[in-house]
Amino acid sequence: MRLLHTMLRVGNLQRSIDFYTKVLGMTLLRTSENPEYKYSLAFVGYEGGNPGQAEIELTYNWGTESYDMGTAYGHIALGVPDAYAACEKIKANGGNVTREAGPVKGGTTVIAFVTDPDGYKIELIERKEDQGAGTGLR
Repeated sequence: MRLLHTMLRVGNLQRSIDFYTKVLGMTLLRTSENPEYKYSLAFVGYEGGNPGQAEIELTYNWGTESYDMGTAYGHIALGVPDAYAACEKIKANGGNVTREAGPVKGGTTVIAFVTDPDGYKIELIERKEDQGAGTGLR
């Protein structure tokens, strides 16, 4: 078994596509429309997506502009070679850094957090082994 994708419900599909592609450097992999059931999908990811890497499925249910955040959901995590540089690039591209890069409390791993336009949290975890791994945040 392997992780294929994570689905996020979004209030504005184009705004979310712009965030994940322009701010986080992902690629729009494919889209689909389902007029009968009134929803649109967009899949974004790195390095061409599946089967090499998991993707994010952005689901827009027509006419729904916002959702309540559940208390059980945490965040998406992305490996980056330099969390400090990634935060600067995200801010330069209009992204919202909600926790600047720095060591995790009680540890040495460098992390940061950003928030997407719908309020979903994305953790950046500095991992030198991800140097050149296609995160778009190099």
